[in-house]
Amino acid sequence: QVRLVESGGGLVQAGGSLRLSCAASGRTFSSYAMGWFRQAPGKEREFVATISGSGRSTLYAESVKGRFTISRDNAKNTVYLQMNSLKAEDTAVYYCVAGNTAVVFTSSRSIDYWGQGTQVTVSS
Repeated sequence: QVRLVESGGGLVQAGGSLRLSCAASGRTFSSYAMGWFRQAPGKEREFVATISGSGRSTLYAESVKGRFTISRDNAKNTVYLQMNSLKAEDTAVYYCVAGNTAVVFTSSRSIDYWGQGTQVTVSS
């Protein structure tokens, strides 16, 4: 069983920054891609970013490209999401996810595990 524990969410003003962290346990961390999805009120969950098991490949949603950066530290079994230039429309619950292979993904069909989510609120 894999456990994903997110931290770092909170309230920030538009234009500000936050860094989310996700600590993983339960399997060989570097063997699997990791990612972040989010769900805003009244909307479906959507892909945000993903990183391969090695950390060499990343993918981003168009809405966050250039503002968000995903990274991982395989020695610490942790994945990060650095969020800069935050906008009100970034307000959502952010979920850390673990993929079922080492390859980057954008679809929820490629996800084995979900974290419990952390709230990010951006005030305008």
